[in-house]
Amino acid sequence: MVVDDHPMWREGVARDLTEAGHLVVATSGEGRQAIRVAAAARPDVVVLDLQLPDISGVEVIHGLRAALPQVRVLMLSASGEQQGVLDAVKAGATGYLVKSAAPAEFLEAVRRTAAGEPVFTPGLAGLVLGEYRRLAATPASGGRDAGPPGDLAPRLTDRETEVLRLVAKGMSYKQIAQRLGLAHRTVQNHVQNTLGKLQLHNRVELTRYAIERGLDS
Repeated sequence: MVVDDHPMWREGVARDLTEAGHLVVATSGEGRQAIRVAAAARPDVVVLDLQLPDISGVEVIHGLRAALPQVRVLMLSASGEQQGVLDAVKAGATGYLVKSAAPAEFLEAVRRTAAGEPVFTPGLAGLVLGEYRRLAATPASGGRDAGPPGDLAPRLTDRETEVLRLVAKGMSYKQIAQRLGLAHRTVQNHVQNTLGKLQLHNRVELTRYAIERGLDS
């Protein structure tokens, strides 16, 4: 699903996705309408602009996640302003790409977002990871017990913990697969199993969890 208030841009993105073999189930130019339409169309991925005429893209993310907890959101915005990026990721966006990205970069970002991988315009990944490290270092940790790494042992296998440690370092699934000599799908399966065991919803939450426990060191 493509959500952008500029008709030419929205239609162009939808056309590029269709030509690349993706099924565009819906488009929208307004945030509230997008939430209603998404609940019916049930997209796997929503390509979302940060600035919309009625409500912000961040508010749309909250609405989408409430209606479709498993939906993946790729922000596609003209702005790379730090606070906007952080607000979007904290709300649950899987990735953030600026509109100056090349078409091939955008299509690759959509593919990775669909696979649950965080994808960011160069320079933004470090910003996001740094923010989660800062939050993890504060006394308030979202109400979750930030116990020592050892408290993972009863719930995660050694391999799952190893994959989680690399996720916390900001590595992509492809990079983790190469590092551990595993298939890309195997890494995805380990991450999905870990999400289920820890009752987390996406890789952003998983990264926060791992950093809170010092697994990024």
